[in-house]
Amino acid sequence: MYDESKRMSKKLKTDLPVVFLALKHGSASVPAKVTAAVTVCYALSSVDLIPDFIPVLGYLDDMILLPALMALTIKLIPKDVWMECREKSEGMWADGKPKKWYYAMPVAAVWAIIIWLTVKAIWF
Repeated sequence: MYDESKRMSKKLKTDLPVVFLALKHGSASVPAKVTAAVTVCYALSSVDLIPDFIPVLGYLDDMILLPALMALTIKLIPKDVWMECREKSEGMWADGKPKKWYYAMPVAAVWAIIIWLTVKAIWF
């Protein structure tokens, strides 16, 4: 079980840069770009749907949701675009995740909207 989880984690780490490049590729369809954007934002976000400090459930969302998003995104990306982006992504994030702050803006915007809607629902 541990080896399988380690293999899946490594595959996610190598496929995420490919998804990131496919997001910016001109030949990818709109649904593929939307799912790619959601996948990349969720993967790079430090905010989870279920916080990691909640025993078991906190890690289940990372083990189920992220691979499911990756699988859906990969299915929607055309094979030729996928192969082209895979070639470009070799070693792209070898030094770790991108450290540019503007990658966090879409995630922060989504959470701000969720918080605003929650506050609005409670007080109004």
